[in-house]
Amino acid sequence: MERPTAGLASQGKPPKQVPRIGDLVIYFLRLGTFGFGGPVALCGLMEKELVQDRGWLTRQEMRDAIAISQSLPGPLAIQVGIFASYLRGGFWGAWAGGWAFILPNFLIVAVLGALYVHFGGLSWMTAIFYGVSPAVIALILHSCWRLAKLGMEDWLQWVIAVFCFVITIVFQAELAVLFIGPGIIGVLYYGSLLGRRKAPPASRAVALLPLGAVTAKPATTTTLGQLFIFFFKAGSLTFGSGLVIVPFLEKGLVQQTGWLNGREFLVAVAVGMLSPGPVVITATFVGYLVAGFWGSLIATVGIFLPSFLLILFVAPILIRNRNNVYVQGFVKGAYGAAIGTILGACVLLSKIAIGDWLTALIALGSLVVLFKWKVSNPLLVAITAAIGLIAFPLLQPHWVILK
Repeated sequence: MERPTAGLASQGKPPKQVPRIGDLVIYFLRLGTFGFGGPVALCGLMEKELVQDRGWLTRQEMRDAIAISQSLPGPLAIQVGIFASYLRGGFWGAWAGGWAFILPNFLIVAVLGALYVHFGGLSWMTAIFYGVSPAVIALILHSCWRLAKLGMEDWLQWVIAVFCFVITIVFQAELAVLFIGPGIIGVLYYGSLLGRRKAPPASRAVALLPLGAVTAKPATTTTLGQLFIFFFKAGSLTFGSGLVIVPFLEKGLVQQTGWLNGREFLVAVAVGMLSPGPVVITATFVGYLVAGFWGSLIATVGIFLPSFLLILFVAPILIRNRNNVYVQGFVKGAYGAAIGTILGACVLLSKIAIGDWLTALIALGSLVVLFKWKVSNPLLVAITAAIGLIAFPLLQPHWVILK
């Protein structure tokens, strides 16, 4: 398949350079190994490195990739990575770059799953979770600020963002209608159907979006099949950031199937938050607990496969329709919804991460450090993890386990 190297240009300017597939693999292996902070932080990091530092993507390409990926079900950061890889490496570049992004995180979490099963639990994990989780809140807020600067242009997008922010908090979930509805509003407003005659620049490339709708157990064919179906469904039907998938997983894994108890599920979520890469890598840990290594592999493929299929289906449509003013309007509306729901998810996540004076101080201090000194994400995570390891046994904050 032809590599769409000139697919999406920003303001008529092509990207500074076109990487080879090997370059994409090396970059995403590194990002998957050291990329902490959740989907918004990872997207902010990709925007900095791929647009500003390396010049592999234009500003508009990254903006469209984020808006479209946020409007599709599945993990945001992975889909942005797959989309970027498709633009510069074509069909096979998308598969290579996407799985390179996932591989390091899969190996790390699978090893943690094996250690958890072998030693009967990891007591230090809760202490690390205590210190790192408020820093994750700061990382999300800082990255959301970067994304807002990248794509928020006018009052309508901000009105949409505020509305979606409130709805996300009230319903405690990121609803699919929050992306479809604002997208339709964007079609009407930016597409001149409500009297606006000035269309967005023709160089923008966007598209309408097809919507998809503690002991390891023996890895039987039936169990592996059930794992794949469950996580494929989760990756296909769950919209928004990694946070929104947590209630979906809790209902299915704890309440419906009984594969995990409440404590095991909390540990699985903590692993997803603390490890580099996307939060939905929680699936790997769950898969190991349910059916060992093969369970972890099947669960990982299941949760991420829909992202590849959706992006590879959307990207050719996007390139063919890059001058369509109405589909450009859809993505602008969806982008505003993305900012609002991310901030709403951040509020929900803070209820889990911040519960006493120290975690509040860590969150505030991390935010100041990120804005003033621009410290790297791995360094911030390492420092706050050390704080958690020291402070947790001294303060014994029982709320961390109870929430």
